[in-house]
Amino acid sequence: MTTLLVTHSACLDHETPPGHPECADRLRAVLGALEAEEFALLARDEAPRATREQIARVHPEAHIDRIEKGAPAEGFRRIDADTAMSPGSAEAAFRAAGATVHAVDEVMAGRVRNAFCAVRPPGHHAEPETPMGFCLFNNIAIAAQHARAVHGCARVAVVDFDVHHGNGTQAAFETDPSLFYASTHQWPLYPGTGRAGEHGLGNIYNRTLQPGAGSDEFRAAVSGAILPSLANFRPDFIFISAGFDAHMADPLANLRLTDEDFGWVTGELVKLAGELCGGRVVSALEGGYDLEALAASSRAHVRALMLTA
Repeated sequence: MTTLLVTHSACLDHETPPGHPECADRLRAVLGALEAEEFALLARDEAPRATREQIARVHPEAHIDRIEKGAPAEGFRRIDADTAMSPGSAEAAFRAAGATVHAVDEVMAGRVRNAFCAVRPPGHHAEPETPMGFCLFNNIAIAAQHARAVHGCARVAVVDFDVHHGNGTQAAFETDPSLFYASTHQWPLYPGTGRAGEHGLGNIYNRTLQPGAGSDEFRAAVSGAILPSLANFRPDFIFISAGFDAHMADPLANLRLTDEDFGWVTGELVKLAGELCGGRVVSALEGGYDLEALAASSRAHVRALMLTA
């Protein structure tokens, strides 16, 4: 079996105001990187549009309406200081969520071993009732709930290595002990959540990294805390919020990871998935705002997925 890449051209039509770091060039950089010869064996699918029913497992109808009907006819509509919608934003958001749902279906059907969803807008800051932090729908949480509702995966886990804490995913998971959320992230930093003492019902694992921390600190947090906790949880499916903004070149934070670190953590998670849940892994793009570093990190991430597919 192979690794699946899921994307959609609509994700390029979500425009952000001039100078905004979360821009369409990010996705172009990722997709360009994955056109290299070493990725010729990737399976490639176009993302379907998520249904309201699929999204409603995480977001209430009022939130879905706000996104579906909130795109302006022209220009931009600000949701908050960081988050804006353009005429193409709603379709992009539905396709981004649909990509992760489709990836779950393909993995569960056994047509592919694992999948990477190269989509935008990102998702992990979107709380059940609040779009924020560049995010409209929580793509990875929607996929996780789809795995439970449709495919009977009783226990699902999300591991998030974006430099920012995924407050939205934590908010969606923290009151259900059959859901697991683990995050490494810089502290202090936006959005101000993700303190080490936030445990939910014993299913939330936050490992904070000081500004300037690099490979050694990151790998110690993953190996010493997150991987053992994930193994103890024994998930039926593992999801990855793949943010690459902890890279040393990224302009929005102060960690010092390399693209090799992202390949390493991906390999560790895929190896553990092979031991726990038949190798079932779906990853979705989150942050990463230096285009060259984003491209290199995405290559390392997908390469690690493919090596075990």
